[in-house]
Amino acid sequence: MPQSPKTNSVAAVPYFRPQAFTFLRSLAKHNDRAWFNDRKAIYEAELKEPMLAVIRKITEAMTEFAPHHVRPAEKSLFRIYRDTRFSNNKLPYKTHVAAWWSHTGMNKTSGAGYYFQVSPKGVVIAAGAYMPEKEQLAAIRNWLLDNHVAFRKVLDKPAVRKTFTEFEGEPLTRPPKGFPAEHEAMDLIKCKQWGLSTTLPAETALEKNFAQTVIKHFKLLTPLVDALNTPIAASLAPRKKVLFGLH
Repeated sequence: MPQSPKTNSVAAVPYFRPQAFTFLRSLAKHNDRAWFNDRKAIYEAELKEPMLAVIRKITEAMTEFAPHHVRPAEKSLFRIYRDTRFSNNKLPYKTHVAAWWSHTGMNKTSGAGYYFQVSPKGVVIAAGAYMPEKEQLAAIRNWLLDNHVAFRKVLDKPAVRKTFTEFEGEPLTRPPKGFPAEHEAMDLIKCKQWGLSTTLPAETALEKNFAQTVIKHFKLLTPLVDALNTPIAASLAPRKKVLFGLH
């Protein structure tokens, strides 16, 4: 049985050590509960605690540019345990660590928000609406009918295009029901999600300014997140009641 790492009272720093990647590579080869449980203390010290420190640093900065996404670090951190209930892949653990900042008042994975993940393969930084609920999906598509020009300007800003090389849309093969097939924004309306992402070298997570790097990327994507949350927030707002037939 491996020895647990020595613990001390020093707070975790907001970046990772090479041991974090060593653990994740080994986890990919030994993805079972017995192996993980014997090394859980290593996971806590080398991955979970540094990840929480990074998240706290980013969240602190978000008070200025994304205040509606500020939340406790523990709520932004994704569990390393995989949900295998509806998957043919029954491996119990993810081989990366990740975090997601949802908008206040929206479910954890719905709405538009900010995301990053760390693994030996690289650091993924992204933002957008990735799992919009049915009503939110309709709200964004209807909003795009009249606001697609402004939305494209957000996507096409030079700094954004230079930094984020992947548009994650997962388009339908045909126009969604009820939308005009010849509409000039149909390429956007057919999407099932709207997001931008980039992948940085894994070593980025080992740098002392790692949190600042993520913050810099998130700031570039704030207009995208705000734009997507505009129709979602409107769809969630309570409708005014009509009193005696008058508004």
